[in-house]
Amino acid sequence: MSSIIGRNLLAGAEPDPAGDSGYGAGHPERVGFFTDTSVCIGCKACEVACKEWNAIPEDGLELTGMSYDNTQGLGADTWRHVAFIEQSKPLGQAQAGVDHSGVDVFALAAQSSETPSQTAAAAPATPGPPAADGRTELRWLMASDVCKHCTHAACLDVCPTGALFRTEFGTVVVQEDICNGCGYCVPACPYGVIDQRKEDGRVWKCTMCYDRLGAGQEPACAKACPTDSIQFGPLDELREKAKARVEQLHATGVTDARLYGESPDDGVGGDGAFFLLLDEPEVYGLPPAPVVTTRDLPSMWRHAGVAAATVLGGIATVFAAHGAQRKGLR
Repeated sequence: MSSIIGRNLLAGAEPDPAGDSGYGAGHPERVGFFTDTSVCIGCKACEVACKEWNAIPEDGLELTGMSYDNTQGLGADTWRHVAFIEQSKPLGQAQAGVDHSGVDVFALAAQSSETPSQTAAAAPATPGPPAADGRTELRWLMASDVCKHCTHAACLDVCPTGALFRTEFGTVVVQEDICNGCGYCVPACPYGVIDQRKEDGRVWKCTMCYDRLGAGQEPACAKACPTDSIQFGPLDELREKAKARVEQLHATGVTDARLYGESPDDGVGGDGAFFLLLDEPEVYGLPPAPVVTTRDLPSMWRHAGVAAATVLGGIATVFAAHGAQRKGLR
């Protein structure tokens, strides 16, 4: 505990958030999510599993007309959200506008199959030319978003009732029976994740299936993911896996691959749920450089203290001068 004396616990390096929250040296290893969006197929199994396990109420079917995504974003009743992003951009080594009209794809497939090319499909063995408008460069980006379980969680810092707390696994959880609906945590979140339920005003978000973790099980979303796009485990191991995956993608020509939220040196001290992205964070609706919103509170209080001391000193000086003047008149 002495190691935390004199430190700004609201920002900066934080190797052991659970330990600094009061858990003993024997607390479990910090765990988290690594979401590899390069293998996400947009099936939304994670959304369904999350809702089923946590008994989250349905939030209606509302088509925006702007996307195939009908859940739109994270909210009090959507703790996992799979974004669908359509781009006019090739993926990796794919080249837009290349004419494949002379390529027999079924003959190519037959090279590694016992099925003769002439019976591989009833369709013509030669693909047609690109569409008349030349739109051969389409790609979809799909990404399952979730609460980031920040190392420095501003939502937790500003909660006046203790409804938000740090678990022994390093995650951040809301206790719905203690939340009073003040809503202070909502604007404090740099990712805009935490949300109030309209019916009662209380806030809700991903708990990383705290009850399942206590039973030695992985969160429901990771369990349901059919492609391992959502991986769960010790955070340090996930960071190593993610780094290796980026190197693998770069070697195959996917040079846009990059990690988001994995660095302990970023503005929130690193996320407990981080991502491999294939484009800029803004494309996925993520802030490019998030900062814990309570970071500057200590310096603000110091400045307020100096200002208050200056005012009090000025008042004391005025009173002292006035007293001396009255004594001189006598």
